[in-house]
Amino acid sequence: MNLIDEDLARTAGEREVLEAFLDAHRKDVVGKLRGLSESDARRRLVPSLTTPIGLVKHLTGVERNWFQHTVAGRPRDEIKGESAGGEASWHLDDTETIPDIIAAYEEACAESRRIAADLPLDHVVPHPRLGEVSLRWIHVHLIREHARHAGHADILREQLDAAADA
Repeated sequence: MNLIDEDLARTAGEREVLEAFLDAHRKDVVGKLRGLSESDARRRLVPSLTTPIGLVKHLTGVERNWFQHTVAGRPRDEIKGESAGGEASWHLDDTETIPDIIAAYEEACAESRRIAADLPLDHVVPHPRLGEVSLRWIHVHLIREHARHAGHADILREQLDAAADA
């Protein structure tokens, strides 16, 4: 938890704590891309489509899905880029670079913050599979999703760094 303000996490209100933890995980996943070459960022070290750069691209779709589509109610065709966070969000084309992916992710996160800023945590939105979900639930879900993928990114980065040191 080195990326969050420890005092804030211990003493702030519920919303500030949720936002601080989510932002810490957001910074974590981006940090795992920094310093990698384009080829290392795309290296598949596991059987799935998971790569360091793919993790950040996927989380961009997750952010757009939950905040722009689910909370703000924007139709997917009005959302810039992939907005479902599904299988397609892991695919990269040859023109996408680390700076491009980071910029798109940071833009999506900023938009998520803007959308959520004036809504209470008890704000409820419809969800096709879950019925209704609160903004509080969405924050916790996003913390869980980012934490899980930050763990994946840690392992991939450890493998890449070990290969570079060999």
